[in-house]
Amino acid sequence: MELDRPAWAALRDTTPLRLTEDDLEALRGTTDPTSLDDVRDIYLPLSRLLNLYVNATRQRHAAVRGFLGEGDQPMPFVIGVAGSVAVGKSTTARLLRTLLAQWPDHPNVELVSTDNFLYPNAVLQDRGIMNRKGFPESYDRRALVRFVSEMKAGAPRMEIPVYSHLAYDLVPGETQTVQRPDILILEGINVLQPPLPGRLAVADFFDFSIYVDAKAEHIRSWYLDRFLELRRTAFSDPRSYFHAMSSELDEEQAVEFATGAWRSINEVNLVENIAPTRGRATLVLHKGADHAVRRVRLRKT
Repeated sequence: MELDRPAWAALRDTTPLRLTEDDLEALRGTTDPTSLDDVRDIYLPLSRLLNLYVNATRQRHAAVRGFLGEGDQPMPFVIGVAGSVAVGKSTTARLLRTLLAQWPDHPNVELVSTDNFLYPNAVLQDRGIMNRKGFPESYDRRALVRFVSEMKAGAPRMEIPVYSHLAYDLVPGETQTVQRPDILILEGINVLQPPLPGRLAVADFFDFSIYVDAKAEHIRSWYLDRFLELRRTAFSDPRSYFHAMSSELDEEQAVEFATGAWRSINEVNLVENIAPTRGRATLVLHKGADHAVRRVRLRKT
């Protein structure tokens, strides 16, 4: 079913807004204009729906364990968040982590980015696919599936690699610890990819999935805006992989580079790999040109 923004906002019911503007500022991505009105109208109804899903799924798992004569073994509720580069999926994932942790039934919410499962740059270069970073083949899909399956099976603690957007690579020796969460949110551009023949995909372990959607021309505009803002900020750090964009190119040259990167890499990935997975999502958030969610499509079964 598809709902416009007012119809979806009405489903918030009495879910309280506890976020402040300062809280939201800390959660927003670079150049992301998400407002408290967006939180109230879009994300509070979504957190209410997800709370209902979590509780219903727990009851179903308890019933199956009772049938099998098994003891109580906590199992995290797994949410996938997908969408293009620059569409705002990371902000969506961070907002959901914060809002879902405010519900008393599931205070422990972990957020993991699939960027942590990218192959190191050295491996991508050896394979000749550095220019396809972010495409499905640039991820260690076996390690990603193993991580989510073991979490789903009740593993008490797992260590995973950490990706640095500043270095544009995995950080040697650094890990993120994930300890048996009530809810695990997995965010990434390709998390809804179907499995390869004879294998499992990470999406097979999702209890709920979200696709953040927008027209390609709008995403392109947001991508360029974000790139130019990063050029003025993060890229000016000498440790940044893209430091040359700030120190050696003027703005016109930087725009030309970013436009080429969008057309040859990110738009191709969107059209070939990301957008085709939209129909696999439980819920689709469709944004307008102003970055605000205008429509919500929910699969009821």
